[in-house]
Amino acid sequence: MWSHSGVCHCNSHKRSDFWNNQRSSSLLGGLKSFNLTLSEIDAHLRHAEVMLQSFRQELNAKFSTFLKGNALPEYGLNLPNQQCLIFDYTNVYEFVSSFLNKADNQDGRAAAIMRLGAAEDFIRHFQRTGGINIQSAMANANEAKRALLQRVVASLQRQMVMADFTSEFIHKLQDFYKRLCFPAELRSLKNCMCVRPWDDVLLVSVLKGQNVSGVRKDKGKKDVLIEQVSIIRLRTELLQRQHRYRELCRYLRVVQTDDSKLFQPVRDLIPFFTCMDGNFTLACSSLFPLVNAPASRFSPLIFHFYLRVFETATAPKLIVIQPVELFCSNATWEPIKDVVPLNRAELVRFALRVQTCCPPIFTDSLCWTSLLRIVNAPGGPALLTALPAPPPQFLMDAKDVTNSILHSTHIQIPRLFQEVYPEQALLLLVTRALALRIIHAPLTPALPVLGTFKENVWALWWLWDSLSFNKERLNAFLEDVTQEMENTADGDNSLVSLHAVMPTLSSSTENWDQ
Repeated sequence: MWSHSGVCHCNSHKRSDFWNNQRSSSLLGGLKSFNLTLSEIDAHLRHAEVMLQSFRQELNAKFSTFLKGNALPEYGLNLPNQQCLIFDYTNVYEFVSSFLNKADNQDGRAAAIMRLGAAEDFIRHFQRTGGINIQSAMANANEAKRALLQRVVASLQRQMVMADFTSEFIHKLQDFYKRLCFPAELRSLKNCMCVRPWDDVLLVSVLKGQNVSGVRKDKGKKDVLIEQVSIIRLRTELLQRQHRYRELCRYLRVVQTDDSKLFQPVRDLIPFFTCMDGNFTLACSSLFPLVNAPASRFSPLIFHFYLRVFETATAPKLIVIQPVELFCSNATWEPIKDVVPLNRAELVRFALRVQTCCPPIFTDSLCWTSLLRIVNAPGGPALLTALPAPPPQFLMDAKDVTNSILHSTHIQIPRLFQEVYPEQALLLLVTRALALRIIHAPLTPALPVLGTFKENVWALWWLWDSLSFNKERLNAFLEDVTQEMENTADGDNSLVSLHAVMPTLSSSTENWDQ
């Protein structure tokens, strides 16, 4: 070494790369392979290095025992060929799992180093052939290695997104992972550590709204914002915790992924995040884009969720990754900052548009009941006051107007229709929509729906008049309602007015039949 040409042999020479590297290697020890510098080393990383060294020694011993195999009698097997061996990887798997459990309790950077160090060792393992297979989840080395590496990847991905790692440290973790020698059965996980740091130029420009395409050209190279679904979910979680809803919406609109099926539920949350940002108007429009509308995938529970949000300007205190998580019964609903509820006309338009594009909402009786309660009680459920019946001419004109509105593309409600009798106009519009629903197919249960009209019997008369052109369907509906009334328990005060009106309505159908 001392006679090596071109290598400075002065041990104190500060400009000698050779000796600087020698000293660094000696001081860094096992952490040298992670390309860390001395300035990055702390007590936590030193402890991680010690734990890794101990882990490697014991892991080698356990893997050697695995390769030797176990005799059949050790597993309680009595076969003619007692010379066969069983190669059971379970003990090795459990040992690695216990080490990863210890890593979970360490400091962030130390935990990342321990996980990658463990992965470097166990992915080299292999399954012995020629032995007897046993029915155990992790007895096969290849299957066990995949489960372990998936755990390591999931933990590291979460750390890279959630933890306060520097970009430089993240790149060092990624470089180490890329240098691992992946066997054939694990090559599908080779690119799983491609995680952009939060200060990535393209990601930052998208979050700030400066880039709406997710594409950037740098020195002739095209950079596209494509991320794994697991990373998208992690970013979605963190941005919610930080209340950065506007940036989250920008990100979800632009980011691309290779699994659109898993990504769709996350993207369907854009309207909710827009609500949390305080923009109900934009939230409504984002529910009904021309293609692939989130409202078309509503369930009755999601419909009621948005109806409550828009009506009360409140929302549950939740961190969600998919729409089914929105209706958590234990969540606390709190006012959304700097936002007011939608006015009644906008609320009705929202509900009718959902019914237009989502058959499950159109057919669901409870969804109709909720909407009719809103228009039948403009003052809220606490103030059940009847709406004055509008003049006969207005009721007659409303038939054509409501029919025109309901058959329009985007359910536009003209201001002229609401000028004189605004609340009655909205009630008639929803009542006309209900008439179309009744004509479409049987509505069950019907009594809760009709019970919402108990303060506005004139609107119930108008409903029957709207149904009179289809006598067959009207009579069938009346029979269904009568049957429901007979099956209803005595003393149901909520349907007293309906019980009083139904016989009159039933007899009036005879006049319509003539």
